[in-house]
Amino acid sequence: MAPDRTSHILPGLTGPAEIVVDRWGVPHIYAASTYDAFRVQGFNAARDRLWQIDFWRRRGLGRLAEVFGPEQAERDRAARLFLYRGDMHREWLAYGSDTKRATTAFVEGVNAFVQLTRDQPELLPVEFRELGYEPALWAPEDVARIRSHGLFYNVREEVARARTLRDLPPDAEELRRRREPWRPVDVPEGLDLSAIPDDVLRVYDLATTAPVFAPLAPEDAQGEVLPEGSNNWVLAGSRTRSGRPLLANDPHRAAAALPGLRYIAHLNAPGFNVIGGGEPALPGISIGHNGRIAFGLTIFAIDQEDLYVYETDPADPHRYRYDGRWEPMHRVTDTIMVRDGDPVEVELLFTRHGPIVYQDPAKNIAFAVRAAWLEPGMAPYLGSMDYMRAGDWDEFSAAMNRWGAPPENQVYADPSGRIAWQTGGLTPIRPNWDGTLPVPGDGRYEWAGFYDTDQLPGTVDPETGFLATANEMNLPADYPPERHITYDWYAPYRKHRIDEVLAQTTDATPHSMVALQSDFLSIPARRIVAKLRELQADVDGLELLTSWDAVLAPDSAAAALFEVWYRRHLRPVLLALALEPLVGAEQADATATRISPAEDLLADARIDLELVENQDRLAEIVAKTLPAAVAEVEELLGADRATWAWGRLHVARAQHPLKALLGTVPEDRLTTEPLPRGGSGDTVGNTAYGPNFVQSAGATFRIVVDVGEWDSSLAMNAPGQSGRLDDPHYTDLFASWTRGEAFPLLYSRERIDAEAETVIQLNPPA
Repeated sequence: MAPDRTSHILPGLTGPAEIVVDRWGVPHIYAASTYDAFRVQGFNAARDRLWQIDFWRRRGLGRLAEVFGPEQAERDRAARLFLYRGDMHREWLAYGSDTKRATTAFVEGVNAFVQLTRDQPELLPVEFRELGYEPALWAPEDVARIRSHGLFYNVREEVARARTLRDLPPDAEELRRRREPWRPVDVPEGLDLSAIPDDVLRVYDLATTAPVFAPLAPEDAQGEVLPEGSNNWVLAGSRTRSGRPLLANDPHRAAAALPGLRYIAHLNAPGFNVIGGGEPALPGISIGHNGRIAFGLTIFAIDQEDLYVYETDPADPHRYRYDGRWEPMHRVTDTIMVRDGDPVEVELLFTRHGPIVYQDPAKNIAFAVRAAWLEPGMAPYLGSMDYMRAGDWDEFSAAMNRWGAPPENQVYADPSGRIAWQTGGLTPIRPNWDGTLPVPGDGRYEWAGFYDTDQLPGTVDPETGFLATANEMNLPADYPPERHITYDWYAPYRKHRIDEVLAQTTDATPHSMVALQSDFLSIPARRIVAKLRELQADVDGLELLTSWDAVLAPDSAAAALFEVWYRRHLRPVLLALALEPLVGAEQADATATRISPAEDLLADARIDLELVENQDRLAEIVAKTLPAAVAEVEELLGADRATWAWGRLHVARAQHPLKALLGTVPEDRLTTEPLPRGGSGDTVGNTAYGPNFVQSAGATFRIVVDVGEWDSSLAMNAPGQSGRLDDPHYTDLFASWTRGEAFPLLYSRERIDAEAETVIQLNPPA
C-alpha cells in the first residue's frame, strides 16, 4: 500500500526535506543539511508531541499557573528558583561548538509548527482546545535554562540521613541505607541536626517532580519520587553469534506516563545520520547509533548536590553569616501570571551557593541547595549534541569531556569491534567532607572545583568481552578513595543478574538481548527461597515457594505469594526485630516502616537479605508471617490457588496526567487497559511498583543495536510514538511492550521505504 503524503512549508530550510514515518511511528528525517535536520526534528516533534513539549516548557520555566490556575503558583515559584540564571555566552560555549546553532534550528522547527496550528486550528491537539489556551513560542535559551527535569543526586539522601540521625540511634542509619564504599557517618562540625525540619526540601520537590492535577485514584500508579535508574551493556564480537558487537540500553523512568517520556527519531543529512531515543523537547539523540558508533547511558550516581544550612541575621533575615560577616542574599522579584486570578508577585532568594528552599526567620535559619547542575553546560542531555556525531572512540571520549548532566555511565561500541565504558558528569571536589549530610553554609565547606572526566572511571576492551552497568556501585577496586563520587548507590541485583547471564553467553543475538531486558529472575527471591529449602517446617504456602524457580513471571502463583509475603510481611518483621535493641519493641514496627518502606518503590533488598542470612529464628518468623501472606493473597486473588498469578496483581497502566481535566475526551484515549506484568524493582526487567502493585517505574524505551548490521537493531517505545490522542501510534505499542517485544529499528533508506506509512514533504518558502 502506498504511504499517505502531505506537504508543508517550513521557514528556514535551505532545501527540501522529507519525513518518512514507518509503521511503528518512527520518523525518518531526510534533510539537505545538518541544521535543516534539527529544524525538521523540532517541527516533527511538535507535530507528534506538541502538548507534551508545551507542558514541559511551561513546567520548566514556571508558567503552569497561566494555564491551570492559582494552585500551580507555588510550583511555578519553585521552578523559577532552579532555572539557569548565568551568562548565556558561557552556557553555549560549554557544549559542543555548534550547540547554540543546532538548538536554534530545532526551536525554529517547533515554533513553525506552533504557528501552523494558529493558521490551521484543526492541527491543534485536543488538550489546548479543552483547556482553552494556545501553545507558546520557544526561545533557544529556554532549552538550556530549564534544568529541573533531570535526574540528580544526592540532596534527598542527605536530608533522609540527617532526619534518621536526628531522631534515632546511629545504628538505625545502617538499616535505612547502605553506604558504599562503607565508611562511618561523620556529622560535619557545626551541623545541628535538630535544626533540620522535616519539610526542608518541599520547594525542591515541587521544582523537580511532576505536578498532579487530581487526587490519586486507587488504580493509579503510586509513589511521589520514583527510583529512576537504567540498565546498559555491550558485548564484544567474541560473545555474539554474528561476531559483531551488540549494545543494549533500557533507561528506567516513570512507566505510567501517557505519552511516554522518550521519543525515537532518525536524523539524516550529508555527513550526519543518527537514530535512537531522546526526549521530544530536546534536539538530537542521546541513546542510539550514527552508523559509525553506538552509545547508551545509565545513571552514574555522582553526588552533584549539597544542602547548606545558614545562620541568618536576627535584624535582617535576608542576610546570612559567611566567613565571619553578614552577607546579603541576592533577591529577585518576579511575577507569576495566574489564570482567572490576579498576578502573584514572588521573591526568589539566592546565596552564593544556590537558591534558598526553606527559611525560618523566627529561628534565624535558612537552607539553600547547591547543585552542580546549575553550572554552565549542565542542561540535561544537551551534551549529547556533541557525542552523537562522533566517528570513533577518540572522538566520542573527547566529547564526553563536555558531558555535565545527568551523571552517566556511557557504553560504546563500533564496527571495528571496540567496546568501552566511560563515566561522565560534573563532579564536585569536596576537600574536607564526604557529602553524606548537610553542611553549614558559613564558609567552612566549599567545593574546590571539579574533577576532569579523565579522573572518572572507564574501561576499553575488557578481557571478559562484555561491560554492563545498572546504577550499582561500580568504582574499580583501585579507584582513589579520596576522589569522592558518592556513597549512595542503587542495589546491585540487576547488575548481578546481567553479569550472570552475559558471562555464560557466547552466541548473543539482538533478540536474546531483548529477552534479557525483560528478565524477571529475582536474585533476592532466589536467595530467600534457598534459605526456605533448608527449613524443616509444615507451613501453609511453603511448598509453593520452595518448588519455585524465583522467576517473577506474570503467570506465576508463587511469584504473587512471594512478593506479597516478602514486601508486606517478612521485610517489616525482619527490620522490626533488628530495630528492637535500638528503639525498643513498642517503637520497632513504626520505625521499620519509616526507614524502609515495604513497597517495592524505594526499598533496598540488601538489608533484608543479610537479616535472613543471620536470623536464627527464621523458621519461627516464616511460621508467623507466611500464613498471613497466604491469607492476604486469598483476599486479593481468591481462594482457588490455581488461579493465582503475579500478573493479576502486578499490572501496567498508562494514564494521561490531565485525565481529570479533559472531561469530554473518551476514557479509552486517556487511560490504557491494565495489562499483566512480571518482575519487580529487583529484576533486570525493572517493573517497580507501589502499594497497589501498579507499575510506577521501569523501561518504556528499550534498544538493542546490532553494531555494523544496523538494520538488525531492535527497539521499543511505549505506550507509542505519538502524543496525539487521535493518532494510531498513541498507544499501539503498549501491549507488545508489556510482553517484552521489540520492533525493527530501521536505518537504511531501502528498508525504511518498504515500511513507510506516511511521507511528509517540507519545503522552504518560495
